[in-house]
Amino acid sequence: MRIRPLNLQDKNNIRLVLCQGDTFNESEVQVAMELVDEVLKNPATRDYLIYTAVYPDEVFAGYICFGPIPMTAYCYDLYWIAVDRQFSKKGVGSRLVDFMETAVRQNNGKHIYVDTSSSSPYAPARAFYEKHGYRPVCTLNDFFKNGDHKIIFKKEL
Repeated sequence: MRIRPLNLQDKNNIRLVLCQGDTFNESEVQVAMELVDEVLKNPATRDYLIYTAVYPDEVFAGYICFGPIPMTAYCYDLYWIAVDRQFSKKGVGSRLVDFMETAVRQNNGKHIYVDTSSSSPYAPARAFYEKHGYRPVCTLNDFFKNGDHKIIFKKEL
């Protein structure tokens, strides 16, 4: 498996992966795809960095979107990470996170933040972040809707 920058051929695969299962709702998929379009339209942008994991013959396995947080010196956000169901539990997500953390370090980043939901479809994501050393630092109650809190995770590099 290799990790490479986003290209136009990845767009449909990203949409398909985001629509697998019940984790992401339609509006979340729309926002993620807007970021994909933004990066494809402006490949030199440094606001959103999107990379894809592919196996030989360009078989799409997953993607990650991250970037520096505006008006901060050393902080980055992990905006999106998704792995194709057929590659779940095969290390793709871990490789993408390792790749992101290396890139953030190379750009003098010191902190990575991840916003996620407290809802049950996001339980595997929360466990994944904790497994990789991200710790909850803040909970904003009823953020997305009543009973669905925003949990902010952080990792110091």
